[in-house]
Amino acid sequence: MEPVIIIVGPTASGKTGVSIELARLINGSIVSADSMQIYRYMNIGTAKPDAKEQSGIRHYMIDEVDPDESFNVAKYRELALSYISRIVTDGRHPVVAGGTGLYVNSLLYNINFSETICDEELRENLKAEANEKGNRFLYEKLVAVDPEAAAKIHENDVKRVIRALEVFTHTHMPISEHARQSRLEPPPYRYVVFGLNWDRGRLYERINERIDKMLQRGLVEEVQRLVSMGYDKGATSMQGIGYKEILNYLKGESSLEETVEILKLNTRHYAKRQLTWFRRIDGIKWLTIDDNTDLKDTAKKIIQECIATYGIFL
Repeated sequence: MEPVIIIVGPTASGKTGVSIELARLINGSIVSADSMQIYRYMNIGTAKPDAKEQSGIRHYMIDEVDPDESFNVAKYRELALSYISRIVTDGRHPVVAGGTGLYVNSLLYNINFSETICDEELRENLKAEANEKGNRFLYEKLVAVDPEAAAKIHENDVKRVIRALEVFTHTHMPISEHARQSRLEPPPYRYVVFGLNWDRGRLYERINERIDKMLQRGLVEEVQRLVSMGYDKGATSMQGIGYKEILNYLKGESSLEETVEILKLNTRHYAKRQLTWFRRIDGIKWLTIDDNTDLKDTAKKIIQECIATYGIFL
């Protein structure tokens, strides 16, 4: 079975750099597992690698859809698998890298998430219900029909709560059961997962530093440009961290100083949730990273680990 290396970690942990170094060493191409880099025109706030950073390594699942286009984990899985197949056919090695746990799990556990179900009217009604009665009200609905899924979803993650309710409404089966059934069929590739682990305090400092750099590079101007193109709060993409906070600032709901602090706090909380998610992955190998770590050495460690532990020769 063809091996596929997956590199995960919280935001600002160095996934992009390590994956590029690894791809260089193994004649690889990179498939992104980032739910925000999928969108065109959203570059600074998503920390999307530009052409120079990509260093000639082919990247897939970046700039796939416009910010107002519908995109979900089922579409991600379908596209990602097609790109992985193309990379293998071309005689190269796929490297999946990203921080969106749901995307990674869709590959690892072969989850299809009942992709044929799409009820926009129901989604809008549920969204309106959450706005009127609160996220907790909607979340309690999910608890009543699928407590297993509810235990894995934060009540403020309205998008995922709605998706779980949508699947149950149309199939009368909890989304957790759909996931369990889809996992009965083994994935088409042998996935080997590596996680990048930082000292928590230093990671948070890196997050703060990254946000300062994003602002220097023109994050506010990027959001203004997106708004002028017609993308506003109604677009799911604009609810991503970094965009929703700047949108609030542009609407006069907070000062720039307050906005920056909120953005840093939200990003640190997100990183904590990412780590919790990735620690649940069976067999994940954690690599300790710090400011003195050489990314090429880390890539070499991944190769050595693949050979020594898994008998995989890249």
